[in-house]
Amino acid sequence: MSKYQRDVEALLPLIGGRENIQAVSHCMTRMRFVLVDPNKADVAEIEKIPAVKGTFTQAGQFQVIIGNDVAVFYKEFTAYAGVEGVSKDAVKAAAKSNQSLIQRAVGTLGEIFAPIIPALICGGLILGFRNIIGEINFFADGTMSLADTSQFWAGVYSFLWLIGEAIFHMLPVGICWSISKKMGTTQILGIILGLTLVSPQLLNGFSVATATEIPVWDFGFAQVQMIGYQGQVIAAMMAGFVLVYLEKGLKKICPEVISMIVVPFFSLVPAVIIAHTIVGPIGWAIGDAIASVVYAGLTSSVRWLFAAVFGLFYAPIVMTGLHHMTNAIDTQLVNLYGGTILWPMIALSNIAQGSAVLGMAVLQKKNERAQQVNIPACISCYLGVTEPALFGVNMKYGFPLVCGMIGSGLAAVISIVTGSEAYSIGVGGLPGILSIKPQFYLTFLLAMAVAIVVPFVLTLIVGKRKLDAAALGTDQAAVPAPAQNVAAEACHELKAPLSGHVIPMEQIPDQVFSQGVLGQGVGIEPTGNVVVAPADATVSTVIEDSKHACGLLLDNGVELLIHVGMDTVTMGGDGFQLHVKEGDRVHTGDKLITFDPEKIRAAGHPTTTAFVITEPGSVHFNFHTGLDAQAGETAIITME
Repeated sequence: MSKYQRDVEALLPLIGGRENIQAVSHCMTRMRFVLVDPNKADVAEIEKIPAVKGTFTQAGQFQVIIGNDVAVFYKEFTAYAGVEGVSKDAVKAAAKSNQSLIQRAVGTLGEIFAPIIPALICGGLILGFRNIIGEINFFADGTMSLADTSQFWAGVYSFLWLIGEAIFHMLPVGICWSISKKMGTTQILGIILGLTLVSPQLLNGFSVATATEIPVWDFGFAQVQMIGYQGQVIAAMMAGFVLVYLEKGLKKICPEVISMIVVPFFSLVPAVIIAHTIVGPIGWAIGDAIASVVYAGLTSSVRWLFAAVFGLFYAPIVMTGLHHMTNAIDTQLVNLYGGTILWPMIALSNIAQGSAVLGMAVLQKKNERAQQVNIPACISCYLGVTEPALFGVNMKYGFPLVCGMIGSGLAAVISIVTGSEAYSIGVGGLPGILSIKPQFYLTFLLAMAVAIVVPFVLTLIVGKRKLDAAALGTDQAAVPAPAQNVAAEACHELKAPLSGHVIPMEQIPDQVFSQGVLGQGVGIEPTGNVVVAPADATVSTVIEDSKHACGLLLDNGVELLIHVGMDTVTMGGDGFQLHVKEGDRVHTGDKLITFDPEKIRAAGHPTTTAFVITEPGSVHFNFHTGLDAQAGETAIITME
């Protein structure tokens, strides 16, 4: 039986059978399905499958979280289901058929902003540093800033604006480029269009409100105001899409022999004209209107209500993918008001959901399988990436999601009532304070404390009532015996499972192993033909049909995989003999597999054997390569 045969057989009917699979692929940790009818997937039953760590649907894809063994699972699933895998891009394209017009629009918006967000984060940090250096009077009884007291810091303060201006004033250039890139048109034309929106020939958009006179282009019969669109989001997006659709339309009708001349000229020139006469002013008005409405709501007498609703529901919004629209609103707020009161609440929501996962980690401290998801998800969430926490933990159990939402809502109210403001979109989660204006540090820290404590405490209280012994890991079957723990302390090294030359993992002639998809380890170019146990262990997995691989579980929870040859599964067991079965207890040097190297070579496969740590637990490993090892005698991996 293959490693995941039972799980694969269980999964196929639960996703609606082979006929319900439109496309399937995998990434580092997840199976990605495009289903004909997503409603046929029985999520609750799928998540009961032992190999499955969670599920979620996003961007038209039904994703099943497997972990590091996803490549093996994927291979077995596609073989069993009789479906062919496709590239991730093909899955992405197929997934669009399962999305509504709004979902596709929001997805496009997210993909447009994704390349720009690192610059916005950098810009927010730079503005924060400039404020600390030149705007806050720390010296001379509160009358002088650091820049006032030092020429060096005055120079730094001035220099940093070079970068800040490039990010925030020249933002339309990045937006127009990103739209061209996303829509598959000529990117340099997008860049040029963006430059025409922020040209120094124009009146800077930030100076329009205070300008006594606005310059114009005078065409005799008409005049066009020479106003720049520095920092404008909506206007730049509308202009970018005008260029894209002009270029695409012209490419369809223009003969290829003159396309290089005609298409760029008759795409760019009309796009620039339309941008400055029609869509630019309209986009400016729309962007300012949206920002004004949001700002008015969050600064009104009922701002606490707006904040509570936003903080409460931001996490569910993330799960739908609609959260991408907040990037445009945040950026517009920054450019219109010099900061954003929206983004701090987003950072607090991340923290709150991470704190709910922290509560689950405490509750499930004895559940090793759950901790494999809880701990990395909590860390990721505190650093601003919420998806692992939301989909892998909080949504799975339900109540941690609600606890996080409650904490987020309360923290958002504190943030808004105290007027906490950020310079720009920043680093999510706990590092988010770096983008907060210094005068709001204390109030934001108070909101952070609420976002940490409330979800954590609520999750502990509710979880103690909701979770059973199996989920908590307190059932006796899930607790390792003391004798095993004693044995674990005694295991400090792994002997070579096979005689031969030990090579680094990256030299293994197989992409899955060489890239460490399944875990870290070594390769062995065999001189012998007998695979033995590298340490005292329990046989966790054998592939009875092909007999070419064996999984072992050490007493300290470390899991090992010994894979003889590459692609030898196709040999169907010819040339291999298994000496053990699942559940057997083996000791160092005991026979596991005997194989015929000549048959492997005759079948056209490398004899290179992979020795992989598929589950390291908390153990640190040192790998010793470049030596000739004897099976069961030479230590090739040591543990700390």
